[in-house]
Amino acid sequence: MAFASMDGGSDNEALAEINMVPLIDVMLVLLVIFIVTAPLLTHAVKVDLPKASSSANLTKPDNVQVAIDSAGQVYWNGEVVAPDALTDKLRVTAAITPQPELHLRAERTTPYEKVAEVMSASARAGLTRIGFVTEPKNN
Repeated sequence: MAFASMDGGSDNEALAEINMVPLIDVMLVLLVIFIVTAPLLTHAVKVDLPKASSSANLTKPDNVQVAIDSAGQVYWNGEVVAPDALTDKLRVTAAITPQPELHLRAERTTPYEKVAEVMSASARAGLTRIGFVTEPKNN
């Protein structure tokens, strides 16, 4: 540690040592404060809460089956539907709350253009949930 001398020499020189005593004092005070307050932070009030059992009330929306055969004919829940009637049915279905899911089935030989037309018509009508239905492969 550096102390001032009384010999009247040149006192204009800077001290090159850091005085560590105040830093150690502050650290010890903080340590004592944390030791005292730490048990107070874990204090909890015991409350006897009531017990209730319930299940989630999930309302599953219906689904609409739309199928397209290889000739491009569209079926709504198993019934043949014209392109104009399909647009009307899609608009009515999109207005239902909760909105039903559209399950789209297409034969393997159906042109992709027909599938894309039905998908774009349903998106324009406001249907947001469209799912593709496929058959599992038999080994």
